[in-house]
Amino acid sequence: QVHLVESGGGLVQPGGSLRLSCAASGTIDSWYAMGWYRQAPGNQREMVARITPGGRASYGDSVKGRFTISRNTANITVWLQMVSLKPEDTAVYYCTLDRLEGSSWGQGTQVPVSS
Repeated sequence: QVHLVESGGGLVQPGGSLRLSCAASGTIDSWYAMGWYRQAPGNQREMVARITPGGRASYGDSVKGRFTISRNTANITVWLQMVSLKPEDTAVYYCTLDRLEGSSWGQGTQVPVSS
């Protein structure tokens, strides 16, 4: 069983920065992507950023140029550095891990962006 534990969420002012972390544990022989999704109240869940073990990253259009995803393959950890945050970035952010066996999700961490 795979567990994903997110941390780093919290209230931030518009224009501010925040760094989310996600650590995976359990029996993980291999994985082909880790990422972050978010869901705002009343909205569908959307992809924020994904990264492969080789470091290939992809981003949702709304966060390109402001968010950066990175990973550590040795301890299967992924980070999301967010800068220039906007009120519309307010959401619950979820970490994901994709393996051949399927996808695992964290419980989510809240990121309210408000003054």
